[in-house]
Amino acid sequence: MLTQSEADALIDMRKKLAKKEVYNFPPAGEILTIPIISVDERESFLIDINRGSIRLTKCTYQERYQRIITLVRLDIDGPPHPNPEVVNIPFPHLEPYNGQTIPCPHLHLYVEGFMDKWAIPSPSEKFPRTTDLVAILADFFRYCNVVELPAIQRGMS
Repeated sequence: MLTQSEADALIDMRKKLAKKEVYNFPPAGEILTIPIISVDERESFLIDINRGSIRLTKCTYQERYQRIITLVRLDIDGPPHPNPEVVNIPFPHLEPYNGQTIPCPHLHLYVEGFMDKWAIPSPSEKFPRTTDLVAILADFFRYCNVVELPAIQRGMS
């Protein structure tokens, strides 16, 4: 897997679309994956948008590296997330959330040794529009340092 410094560098890396396309926001129960690359074109990533099928307001946005490593995940209107309870907390900012259950919306960031097992409350200054699933996608792209946003068409559901 990745060291924390490698993961942090990948999250902070400026990225762009791998190809310019118009994407349709996925309807309920479907997933859209958008390929992105680093601005220097040396690294490739995937952004997933996964819609709930029963609760239409449920959505997960995820940035993946090497197809399997989740760097960032934002969960909207899904179940609460139980954090691990550990003696040695990996980062001071996680201390208030040690062993806690975090309601949605919440944000997962890669933590070395834990992958995406830790969540914190979604920072409202970064994701202020949690009821507009298309608008929050733009916020998520910006959070992941994607400097070139895709054209997204709103669907019917």
